Amino acid sequence: MTLLTRAGLLLAATVTALVATAAPALAHGADAPNGTDYRVEVTQLTPARPQLRVRVIEAGARLELTNTGGEPVEVIGYSGEPYLRIGPDGVFENTRSPATYLNRTILGDTVLPAEADPAAAPVWRRIDGGTTARWHDQRARWREAGPPAPVRAAPDREHRVRDWVVPLRDAGGPVQVRGTLDWVPPPGAYAWWVAVTLGALAVGAVGLLPAASVPGRRALVALGGLLVVGGTAAVLLTVGRVLDAGSEGIAGVLAGLLTGPVWAGLTGLGAIAAGGWATTRARPHADFVVALAGVGLALFAGVANAVMFARAVLPVPWPATAARVLVVLVLVTGAGALAAAVLRLHAAGQRVAARSAATR
Repeated sequence: MTLLTRAGLLLAATVTALVATAAPALAHGADAPNGTDYRVEVTQLTPARPQLRVRVIEAGARLELTNTGGEPVEVIGYSGEPYLRIGPDGVFENTRSPATYLNRTILGDTVLPAEADPAAAPVWRRIDGGTTARWHDQRARWREAGPPAPVRAAPDREHRVRDWVVPLRDAGGPVQVRGTLDWVPPPGAYAWWVAVTLGALAVGAVGLLPAASVPGRRALVALGGLLVVGGTAAVLLTVGRVLDAGSEGIAGVLAGLLTGPVWAGLTGLGAIAAGGWATTRARPHADFVVALAGVGLALFAGVANAVMFARAVLPVPWPATAARVLVVLVLVTGAGALAAAVLRLHAAGQRVAARSAATR
């Protein structure tokens, strides 16, 4: 079996294993979109309640309410019934409220159980010991399959889709969370994909340098350094998504990394480790390591986030352009390092075959 064949089999086995084991992690975060063209914003809380903080998370997919006061506050459901209760004793959901079930998915398509009855007396179930609740709220989202008529008529400019209100109730009386839902024109993805293609071709071309030559050895060091850059970009994207999902503080971010986009973060860390390992000194099988790190990075941190090229509102706490640049770095690094390593492995296989033929 040639060196190139072994490399191909190893890469195929790795990709298969990653796909198989990544499925549960991807399903776990299915309600956190990679991007959208609808911008959700909270504009005011009226009347003001200093102890309440309401914000939008997950690129508008959820609302988050934190109550630091000594009295509970209720979120009112779609039929005027109590839906959530957030207070110093924790977060509770009303099992009789239809909103409890409808808000479990971003589409709001959960089949209601028989006990769901907005006219019935509330039956509270404790779901969290903290003072923060996060939920999908259909009043703040656009649920139709296609865009609104004004957007279809002029898709190249922003449109106010509607103003929305989520009612609350506390000891002081009714409270309203007010916000807006806007359509934002998506960016053109073509230029970003051109940058990815050209960058990956340029990186892959270094694999044509003879591995045993001085330029070839320097190329391996450069590939290792590039993997560190691409891996760092992947980790930043992952941390950004965790922050946008509502995590706060070091402990919160670490917990979010363990339960959120796990594989993107792991492949980023793996690329950093592989890059550092390949750059230290001449390593046996370094091209295998570079290829494996590249394919994992490209698939699970690059392709998984490529939809950001075509969406206006992204699940990160910084400007969308910065996030797209990070995705470009990840894809260029992953695909380019893979291509360069495969070329080097192919050349090594040819050299081995030539030496074997010469000794016969």
